[in-house]
Amino acid sequence: MSFAESLAQPIRILHVDDQSDFTELTATYLKRNDDSFSIVTATSANEGLELLEQMDFDCIISDYDMPRKTGIEFLRPVRDVYPNLPFICCAA
Repeated sequence: MSFAESLAQPIRILHVDDQSDFTELTATYLKRNDDSFSIVTATSANEGLELLEQMDFDCIISDYDMPRKTGIEFLRPVRDVYPNLPFICCAA
């Protein structure tokens, strides 16, 4: 793939947050600011891990404070398989 072709590809983001209203709002905001973003959302760390098995992503944005698994607990299995995948964990 050439550099020009890579620029034409969407930036695939996995956004994981247990509050679905927040993931929808964030996806809308990101797409409004840059239409090259393609956002897939998950409402749990386990759902996020399932999506990682099915799709390729350029980065992950994860809530820190989620039930059952925190964002850091989600990061650990991600790092095992994708050690270089950018991962942003934030507390809202």
